[in-house]
Parts: sequence; structure tokens; C-alpha cells
Amino acid sequence: MAKRLRIGLFQDAFFPVIDGVCEVVDHYARELRSYAEVVVFVPSYPGKPYDDSVFPYPVIRCSSLPVPLLDYNLPTPDLDPVFLRRVNESDLDLVHIHSPFSIGKLGIRYAKKHKIPVIATLHSQFRRDFMRAVKNETVAQNMTMQLMKTFAACDETWTVNDAMEKLLHQEYGYRGVSRVMRNATEMLPVEDRDQACRMVNERFSIRRRDKVFLFVGRLNMLKNVFLIAHSLSYLKERADFPFKMLFLGTGQDEKKLRALIRENGVEDLTIFAGRVTDRDLLAAAYARADLFLFPSLYDASSLVQVEAASQGTPGVFVEGSVTSDTITDDVNGFLSYNDAELFAEKVLSVMHDPKKRKKVGENARRDLYIQWKDVVQEVYRNYLRILHEDIHEA
Repeated sequence: MAKRLRIGLFQDAFFPVIDGVCEVVDHYARELRSYAEVVVFVPSYPGKPYDDSVFPYPVIRCSSLPVPLLDYNLPTPDLDPVFLRRVNESDLDLVHIHSPFSIGKLGIRYAKKHKIPVIATLHSQFRRDFMRAVKNETVAQNMTMQLMKTFAACDETWTVNDAMEKLLHQEYGYRGVSRVMRNATEMLPVEDRDQACRMVNERFSIRRRDKVFLFVGRLNMLKNVFLIAHSLSYLKERADFPFKMLFLGTGQDEKKLRALIRENGVEDLTIFAGRVTDRDLLAAAYARADLFLFPSLYDASSLVQVEAASQGTPGVFVEGSVTSDTITDDVNGFLSYNDAELFAEKVLSVMHDPKKRKKVGENARRDLYIQWKDVVQEVYRNYLRILHEDIHEA
């Protein structure tokens, strides 16, 4: 019997931190277990212990330091001799890094030392992150170019959609081999939609006749949630139907968002439900929603838009955003502009055409909904391809 491959996944953040990339790495590891041995290398969080026994795969953690004003810690793998020893003893056949910073760079060093393939996935618009941090075009560009050296050291770089692949080459100057590998979800369509809607109504005190607009994710200005807050004031003035805006999530800008909601006089129309970890309840919330509002200009390919599509719930996105790359307006989603009034007008026009809204929701499920088991099957086929190529090039 052939030896099962050992795959190392390297990422600079992990649970208890909650973000899309952590979710991706977790689902990769869970699904890859059907084909290979998997080890996940991530940071620990002092003062926030996490029970790694809940994972069906080994998790090896390194030390980290808190970063003021950020939700993340700075991993310090090179200062953690126990972690370094465990990495060196891991006997990997292939490395897949999901971030280009300290733990990702360690993964590359391991791959080069042991002469095995290394793949990187570009999950984020890093140049936008750098601009927000330093507020200087030249500095942000230089930081991006330095980052590209990390990706250039890998055998391939994968992106989450065509727009990110284009960004990788045209704006970031990457010259290596790239491939698109989509994000997915494990979420299944709810079996009894009426029952799911009743559960959500009871849980969040929503009337049956209320239309529901839904946002799921971190309450962070990067997600453009303030646009939703401003749009609600226009909707309140112009909508000829009762509605509720349901926010599922928490984040560093929640207080500012709540203040803006109060300032715009739409507090009575808004529900802040906090973070929902119950996946059945979350699926029910998507099913209950009439529209999923996701105006983010930051996300590359958010998992929540795939989750919404799993329930046949169409989304409204900002035209030209990277995360709207898979959206065709009025076909499998709706596109508007980064303007509160125009965004509200788009929502109203969609709500006034329920037949189109239903059809677009069905198309969203057809075009956007994909399960992790199918994506990771393709991932593993590409691992084998790269390993085969590496053998023949050696």
C-alpha cells in the first residue's frame, strides 16, 4: 500500500481568531484527511487557550505577541525552539502556505531545505491593507513588492477568483505560475425553509411580514458596513414595506456602526445579533433573508456569499469590487455602486420584482454554491500534479 502524503498547512492566524482564511484552512485540513495526512502550523494566543483536541487533525502552535489595536497577534516562530523542532520533524511531502508572513515564510524555508514543493494561496488584497496602515502610495507599493518575493519563492500561487489572479499579475507584478481555486462552504440547503424562517423570527423577534436584509461578517469599516447604515435611512424613507436589517457578527467598529445607526434614526429597524456559531441557525438566517447585503470593497472572495447562495438567497454587491467578480448583475446577484442612495435604490428595485429576485437566487445557488469536498478534491489532484512534475524535474 502506497504511503499517504503528508501535507503541511501554514497560516499566521487561527482559532480562536475568526476570519475567512482560518475557516478555509480548517476546511482544507478536514477534507484533505480523506486523501492524506495533514498537519496545521499556526500561532497560539497567550491568555486565550484553545482546545485543539476538537480538530480531527494535529495542530502545532508557535508563540505569538499581541499587536495593539489589531484583532491579530504577531507569530514568533523563530523564537520558539519547540515549535521549530516539531516543524523540522514533521516529514512533510508538500507545503501549502496561506499567508506570506512569518509562519508562511517558515513553511517556504522548510520546503526549500527538504526539496519539496510549496504552494501559496493569495487570500487578501494586501496592498489595500498596507495603504490603510501607512497611508502612503509609494510605501504601500514597496511593501507589496517585498511581499511578492515571498510568493515568487513558491512553485505556484493560487487565488480565489479571476479578479484576484488578475490583481496578482497586473497590479502586484507576480510573474510565476498561478491558478484559481475557489472558496466553498460545507453548508447544505435547509430542508424545511418554512420551519427555518419561523426559528429565525422567534430567535430575533422578527415579524412574519417583515422583509429581512442580512449582513454576516466582521463589523469592520473594511467591510463597508457604514454604507449599509447610510442606505437604511434612504430605505426607511422610501420603502413601502416593513423590513428589518439583521447584522450577524461582531468587530472592532461595532460601536461606531451602532452610533451611526442611531444617528440615522434606523435603530428600530436594525438587529445586532452578535456572532452566530450555530451553523443550523446561520443557514436558517440566510434562508429567512430576502437579500444578502455585502458591499465590501476589501474581501477577495468571502465565504459568506457562498453560504448565502447555498440557501438561494441573492446578494447585493458593489460593482467593481473583487468579491463581486463571480456576479453578473440581474443573473446570479445584483450589483450597485459604492453610494448609499444608489445602493438603497438597487435594493428597492429588487424588492419590487419578487419573481426576478427568486430567479436570481436560484441562479446564485446554481453558479456560486460549491461544497468544500468538491474544491478539496481538485486541490488534492493539483497537489499530485505538482508532486509528479517535481519528481520529473528533479
